[in-house]
Amino acid sequence: MAAALPAGVPLLLALLLAPRGRAQSFGQTRFVCTSVPLDGDVCAATPPGAGSAEELKSTVLQLREAVLQQKETIMNQKETIRELTAKLGRCESQSVLDALPGESKGGGAGRRQPGFNKNTMGDLSRAPAAETLSQLGQTLQTLKTRLENLEQFSRMNSSGQTTNLKDILQNKIDDLEKQVLSRVNSLEEGKFNPKNESEERGKIESTLTSLHQRISDLEKGQKDNRPPDRFQLTFPLRTNYMYAKVKKSLPEMYAFSVCMWIKSSASPGMGTPFSYAVPGQANELVLIEWGNNPMEILINDKVAKLPFVINDGKWHHICVTWTTRDGVWEAYQDGTQTGSGENLAPYHPIKPQGVLVLGQEQDTLGGGFDATQAFVGELAHFNVWDRKLSPGEVYGLATCSSKALSGNVIAWAEANIDIYGGATKWTFEACRQLN
Repeated sequence: MAAALPAGVPLLLALLLAPRGRAQSFGQTRFVCTSVPLDGDVCAATPPGAGSAEELKSTVLQLREAVLQQKETIMNQKETIRELTAKLGRCESQSVLDALPGESKGGGAGRRQPGFNKNTMGDLSRAPAAETLSQLGQTLQTLKTRLENLEQFSRMNSSGQTTNLKDILQNKIDDLEKQVLSRVNSLEEGKFNPKNESEERGKIESTLTSLHQRISDLEKGQKDNRPPDRFQLTFPLRTNYMYAKVKKSLPEMYAFSVCMWIKSSASPGMGTPFSYAVPGQANELVLIEWGNNPMEILINDKVAKLPFVINDGKWHHICVTWTTRDGVWEAYQDGTQTGSGENLAPYHPIKPQGVLVLGQEQDTLGGGFDATQAFVGELAHFNVWDRKLSPGEVYGLATCSSKALSGNVIAWAEANIDIYGGATKWTFEACRQLN
């Protein structure tokens, strides 16, 4: 049974929708478009006279052809829309990946977001040339400040050798400043060749490392009256070459306490204060504040978020304790417990024979550093125990108590630390201010 026509639907449209055979059966009958009300009688409609049947037939065929063309056009447009939608989706997906610097490093592309099974081994991040120049300038200024301190020391010490070394080092710094100025001029004139940047940068970094080492040797004359643990490491720049390495590896541990003094105002995220990698696992034990994420502790790639609020440019004492039994952990800031949890790598002992690095996150054993994850700030009194410290012991460390313990696995001492890439050692001031 045919469906009723809506009010105002032209009779001609009804004929168009009918099968072609029925339309042809009218023969020489005239076809007239007439609007029929919903409750009207279709048969009662009396169309006025119109053109010949041939004209009407031609009109019907033209309209049918127009409908078919419109239908084909619509189908083509739908296909075009689908293609454009697919391309847009791919572009949006790529934009999201590009907007996440850590996500793009896995397997040759970035440090994983903690808690996801993605490889962290990847390419090194490079700072823009202008930023590199700024970083070199800051490093040179730091070295010049240290030389000024040496000048003051040499005035009080009549050693001619000390003065002679100071003059040599001052000349080297002047040469480095000329190199940096030359790079600035080249950039401004558009003559800088990016192909030579890596080689030139390597030479400057090598010179900085050598210069730093000679200054450090010269400064040893000022350290005779300083306790071996009363020093701090300074990482002024976010680079992939400035770090310190602990000479001793960690043993197999079923519990640990890691404590340190830390100071930073870097943003976003202060970076990686320390990382411990073992063969086959780059994230055996890592402390990191990366991007806009909170600080996290990683154990065998398992993650716990730590409730630290320390990115204010002031000295803070932090401790993290952990036991393999049920993966129970506790976090302390400035002597007070601020958080705890469990199920963090339960029943997984910390593996031995690894590499412990301060200031960088390792993506390969002892290397694979990424500047975006580098620690920027100052660090001191990094100690490691193979047991869980009591709240009282943590409080003693945070208040610089004379009875505070040193780590029985890693003890903070200058003889236990090697520094690279221009990281510097200074006298530790935080405990002096508290006492």
